[in-house]
Amino acid sequence: MAIETKVWDAAEVLNTPADIAAYLDAYLEDGTPEELLRALNTIARSHGMTALARETGISREALYRAFSDSGNPTLDTLLRVMKALGVRLAVAA
Repeated sequence: MAIETKVWDAAEVLNTPADIAAYLDAYLEDGTPEELLRALNTIARSHGMTALARETGISREALYRAFSDSGNPTLDTLLRVMKALGVRLAVAA
């Protein structure tokens, strides 16, 4: 009997601001800019692009473009998305 497997998607388990913060913190600490962008895409998908667009005032299409593999989100976009997700950027020494 064959074992059925499913592709794991982190977006399915990022359900709380604490989950999102821990996931993002790991990428900020060790990830490349490309990996961070993919992590942001995953986080945005976990919340739902339509809901995120409504909460940020940024169109769904613009969010998909900003967080695509070739995207380059502005600081304004990042801050609006993070606020909508209930997380914030912080600097620590």
